[in-house]
Amino acid sequence: MPVVKRIYKGAEKNMEQSIEALRKRYSATRGGRASPEMLNGIQVECYGSRMPLSHVASISAPESRLIVVEPWDKTILEAVRKAILASDLGINPSDDGSLIRLSVPPLTQERREELAKLIRQWAEETKVSIRASRRDARAEVDKLEHAKELSEDDKVRADKELQELTDRYVAVVDELRNGKVEEVTKV
Repeated sequence: MPVVKRIYKGAEKNMEQSIEALRKRYSATRGGRASPEMLNGIQVECYGSRMPLSHVASISAPESRLIVVEPWDKTILEAVRKAILASDLGINPSDDGSLIRLSVPPLTQERREELAKLIRQWAEETKVSIRASRRDARAEVDKLEHAKELSEDDKVRADKELQELTDRYVAVVDELRNGKVEEVTKV
């Protein structure tokens, strides 16, 4: 049975990675409020290389519709502003010489519906990934059974455990999806 446990742990690890990728996608998706995570993917060209914005500046959301970016080195303020403009945020930054303010406009009802649809699509893609992990694990269990390294009873038990694991992770995806959809659609 130790081989089956290894297969189970491998499938669980893959499913957890799928959930983590979904969480990252959701955290970077703009909901009804301004969030520092909205700036996670932005790279700033400074000091001769590209660096994540969070490595060169302090990012905060003091109000529900405002994000403040304060570079630690004021000489890169313009580079930070250009990086924000070049991103797909669609927000015009304003600066006062020492920090940048991003005024996040409220979402339109149409945009809220588009985001909700996208959130559901990402959840479905994650479920497909989780089921693929289950399928791969089952294929490994089948190989063990065909090689006579596993009894039929152990195979049935392993299949049942894999299904329970899959159901548990699919429930987590549903919970994450419902929470994010509610956040995006709430006015």
